[in-house]
Amino acid sequence: MSAPEETTTGAAVLRAAVGEQPLDVAEHARLVDDAAAGAVVTFAGVVRDHDGGRSVRGLEYSAHPSAEKIVAEVAADVASRAHGVRAIAVSHRVGRLAIGDVALACAVAADHRQEAFAVCSELVEEVKRRLPVWKHQAFTDGSDEWVNST
Repeated sequence: MSAPEETTTGAAVLRAAVGEQPLDVAEHARLVDDAAAGAVVTFAGVVRDHDGGRSVRGLEYSAHPSAEKIVAEVAADVASRAHGVRAIAVSHRVGRLAIGDVALACAVAADHRQEAFAVCSELVEEVKRRLPVWKHQAFTDGSDEWVNST
């Protein structure tokens, strides 16, 4: 009979960044990789070619100067509540992005898949809720729209 696994609370935050460089989800996964983890879950928030029934040509993300501090706070908050999670990494891109570019990259390494999926989902939702970024979409018909700029 094997000993029960110890479930730890709190995870290491290995990346919490906002910047203009292209994002690589596989790099985030490699960053959180841990021999004790039985699961690594990733998320790629990708620029799509449509929104609200309209064709999108591209977009640009702008961020408040506090954005990097806030994404670090979000990551630390999520990590501190995580059970059985070894490490997390999260990045949001700003600047001009084309269709197919990654705007948000996340990776979570955990002892088991349930925790990895749950924490990755929570991380994405909290970043989207709290990060002060604004999206300026350009549509193929020549019109444009700001999102999250209320």
